[in-house]
Amino acid sequence: MLIFMDFSSFFSFFKKKSCIIENSESIVIGNFKEVCSSNGMFVYENLTLYHHAQSFFIPLLILDSTRGIYLIEQKNWSYDVIARGRLSQAKHQNSSINTIAFDNAHEFIRKKFNELTHHDGVPLFHFLIMENLSAQEYERLDAAFQKLLPKQSVIFNDSSNKEIIQKLHLVAGATSSLPNFTTIMGSLLVQYLVMSNDQVKNLATAEQRDFIDAPSTKYQTLHAKAGSGKTTALLLKVILEKLKNPKIRIMVLAPTTIACDMLKQKIVSMVEYAMVYVDVSSIEIITPQQLLHRHRTKIGKIPPLEETFFIEDALLRTSYNCAQLLVCDDADLLPEAFIYYLRHLQKTAHLLLVSNKYDAMGDYVFHKSFRKTGQKFVFNEAYSHAKALQIISQLLDKSAHERILVVSHEVSREKLKDDLEFFIKDNAVLLDSSEHLVHQSMENLLLLRYEDLSDLHAKFVILLDSDSASKEALDYALGLSEETCYILYDQECENINYLRNKYENK
Repeated sequence: MLIFMDFSSFFSFFKKKSCIIENSESIVIGNFKEVCSSNGMFVYENLTLYHHAQSFFIPLLILDSTRGIYLIEQKNWSYDVIARGRLSQAKHQNSSINTIAFDNAHEFIRKKFNELTHHDGVPLFHFLIMENLSAQEYERLDAAFQKLLPKQSVIFNDSSNKEIIQKLHLVAGATSSLPNFTTIMGSLLVQYLVMSNDQVKNLATAEQRDFIDAPSTKYQTLHAKAGSGKTTALLLKVILEKLKNPKIRIMVLAPTTIACDMLKQKIVSMVEYAMVYVDVSSIEIITPQQLLHRHRTKIGKIPPLEETFFIEDALLRTSYNCAQLLVCDDADLLPEAFIYYLRHLQKTAHLLLVSNKYDAMGDYVFHKSFRKTGQKFVFNEAYSHAKALQIISQLLDKSAHERILVVSHEVSREKLKDDLEFFIKDNAVLLDSSEHLVHQSMENLLLLRYEDLSDLHAKFVILLDSDSASKEALDYALGLSEETCYILYDQECENINYLRNKYENK
């Protein structure tokens, strides 16, 4: 870990004069950022780094992937202000909370890298941008101040672009031995680390970062296509809200019990990997029916014998302070009446609805897909049951069971299970999304109903009974396939025409 200069104690003397970049965009700062960007460096502003129970604010960070990380601080001290300062006073002042204590920043970042990647990460350097000091005025400063503020670490208000790059490059020679971009920034900014379904690390896109960082409001919507990392992004947002305010009450809704279990597993693994302190047990992840049951119990209503989405008038006439932030994943799979009910609860909570309709208008939209390859859609008009058996037999010869999902209605999947066991000698699982994940085997070929779809993914998806499914369920089912989706049907119908127009030859 390289320390290029130490002037944190010097900063403290001028702490009332400090200027945090997030409140200022001067010509000097703008030019500095433009010079860095045009020379292939990555510019990040107003970052908060989290590690265990600590956080550290960085006003401006520059990543040169061939040299290391530059930590930048901006000061508006003039020559007269600095010249009047007394070195003895500067040395005995405590560091201001409004400045970067660079020694602390280096130690904080080094620990993060060591614990996450088991090495020191990348070299760290820091620079001071002096808004109101020229290079000529610097030469007139007392030698003691020049020692505290080495010229090679200061960007002056009259520094040329060439001089800026020379100073940045002077601290170290270029090397190809540094970790890759995602490893560096993903380790620093765990609140932006998106893990794909095959556990590949990606750094959040600009769209995702805007969504994660945005303050919660009374009503917001996120629209994102399958494979865009929307579920990971919403969990990152939930984690970040907890990091910023550990006492906030958050509730996440997912359509099925299995989907809730998967979200719980995912958020636990994300927090553990990030090495941040978040009480995940305080983040409630429940089904919509569980929320309705709680509300009914609160107002003394007897819940129905079966879990339904029936919304009594009494629920809409009473408030229910279930959380301060209420997030509903896969909202387009839920009845409109329930979404209307959530809008009613919005009066006492901030509401975020997450939908798979990425082509719809929303407050936030994710367009990028993190899938390695594009999906292939195969339409086949035949006796769908027999064709499904044929395709499954072919896929089982070259693919593991857990990479295949078959989606149909109840009668079809029961018959398909029997025939699979008789003709192919394969044990398929009739997935029950209302049961907990621990009670079901996810390693076998899975036979799903359209109501079981939430948060499941596979390399291959086989779709039957599309004639009577909703368009929302069909779109969601097709989004589950990471490589190929087979749409099997006995004859043309409205839904098949809808799917053909939207997916065929794409």
